[in-house]
Amino acid sequence: MKNFSKIKESKIYRAFFIILTIYVFLLSIKLLGHSFKLFGKDFAETLIIMTSNPFAGLLIGIVATSLIQSSSTTTSIVVGLVAGGALTLDNAIPIIMGANIGTTITNTLVSMGHVTRRIEFRRAFSASVVHDFFNICAVIVFFPIELNYHIIAKTALFLEKKFAGAGGMHIFNPLKLIIDPVIQIIDRIFAFIPHASFLLMILSLVLLFLSLTLLIKTIRSLMLNKIETIINRYLFRNDLLGFSLAILLTFIVQSSSVTTSLIVPLAGAGIISIRQIYPYTLGANIGTTGTAIIAALATQNEIAVTVAFAHLCFNIFGILVFYPLKFIPIKLAEFVGEKASKSTKNLVLFIITYILIHFIPISFLLFT
Repeated sequence: MKNFSKIKESKIYRAFFIILTIYVFLLSIKLLGHSFKLFGKDFAETLIIMTSNPFAGLLIGIVATSLIQSSSTTTSIVVGLVAGGALTLDNAIPIIMGANIGTTITNTLVSMGHVTRRIEFRRAFSASVVHDFFNICAVIVFFPIELNYHIIAKTALFLEKKFAGAGGMHIFNPLKLIIDPVIQIIDRIFAFIPHASFLLMILSLVLLFLSLTLLIKTIRSLMLNKIETIINRYLFRNDLLGFSLAILLTFIVQSSSVTTSLIVPLAGAGIISIRQIYPYTLGANIGTTGTAIIAALATQNEIAVTVAFAHLCFNIFGILVFYPLKFIPIKLAEFVGEKASKSTKNLVLFIITYILIHFIPISFLLFT
């Protein structure tokens, strides 16, 4: 009975901890937007000018997400900036596109565990980079289309209006009752400290990273064994099932890197093929947009909600094009896996190229 009581207490503790981390995450998003408002109009104008070049925004998204390995976090930060008036919708969308490309490094690192076994490595490496090729292909197609026709922005605006019209945003209004008083208390504390707006921004970012990290770690510890069972038993029966379950699993753990990395060893072992993996990676891209949507709804800011929907729309449009044309990313991934596994020289060349794709934008941003 004592053991049962301890287990029960542990579950209650974990549930409470998850609720608390979600609250801190939502608080950090609102606090981030609030801190940028305190910087004033000049700062907002400077940031908007800096990201007014869509290509620079794309590179910022790639670099930021490559460093923190979480497109959810990058998009949540963008949502906070938009809510605070420091970014416009048009400037935010290229950053979100870049975030999709930057989030796939973990998969490739996992595939390196098979590097000593050539056949396994070829399968694992191909499985890891198919996610890259989908994201890159989607950006190549939709980045210029968005610049000229703004189809993602227009669709996201349409969804935001429909969602608000249905009363959806009002569901989250009670959050103001539990978040705004805390922000007011923090404001009073920081009012006596020099450079309060800058320190508030640092505090909000620390809380955001800490809460997301703890949330993912806690949920992963609760769900990882169940997720592995689901993957092994059910996930790859057909494309629709793989796609749907990947959305659910990624939304639960809030990390497409985690859910896609789990299947790389299965591919290396030859249990599943790259064609079975592909719809799963597409579902992971949809699932990872959940954090930003929740964060945006908490801000009560229409443009912030539109930005979160823009991330979802971008992934949906990419799927509508590159699921029917799946042979393109799949063939590219198979080609790279085959070439990289042939020799150490080829592998080093592909690794260098991969690093440059994700990190060369840093030098561009520093010297422009």
